Amino acid sequence: MRVVLADDHARVRDQVRRALEDGGCEVCGEGATAQEAVDLAVQHAPDVVLLDIHMPGSGISAAAEITRRLPQTAVVMLTRSGDDEDLFDSLRAGASGYLLKGDDPATLPDALRGVLDGEAAMSRRLVTRIMQEFRAPRRRPFVRKSVAAGRLSSREWEVMELLAQGLTTEDVSKRLFLAPTTVRVHVSSVLRKLRVKDRESAFKLLRQDPEEPAPER
Repeated sequence: MRVVLADDHARVRDQVRRALEDGGCEVCGEGATAQEAVDLAVQHAPDVVLLDIHMPGSGISAAAEITRRLPQTAVVMLTRSGDDEDLFDSLRAGASGYLLKGDDPATLPDALRGVLDGEAAMSRRLVTRIMQEFRAPRRRPFVRKSVAAGRLSSREWEVMELLAQGLTTEDVSKRLFLAPTTVRVHVSSVLRKLRVKDRESAFKLLRQDPEEPAPER
């Protein structure tokens, strides 16, 4: 099994490389940034690319680019982050696995072989979190063809959709690289355009099918 490894910490790369080689894997390239990971993946077309998340350029961005350009190459994240946002963003980017650096490195080769056999490589402590996410009641999505939809800018849509998913103002500001005050300005603009007093009333309008009667305000 040929693996490209990318992590901005040389000591971590050394430890992971030794674990992979001890398990019969060939590490055909090592990088320290997202761009290096993409370049190495394109150059070597490995079986698996093992990516850190919080390295220069973002491992999640690298995962999306690699899965787009090399659909036959599996991408697995190896990170210290157990953050929900990192976990789900990685899976949305196309990652086939999400492993934590605190796990036993000797288990890495078998975990990656499992990915190539069609299994998902996932740290056991995160499996419960994923199950909880899928068991949670699904919120009705916003209806982009509604009358309300035409009143909002694309950025206002982004802000409201993230808030409707349960993110806080601070979460949205980090996700969209905006100041928290700018997020609040967008929300105020939406409330004004929709002529409602609060976010929940705005969410109801944005979920309203154009063929259904408008909710009372």
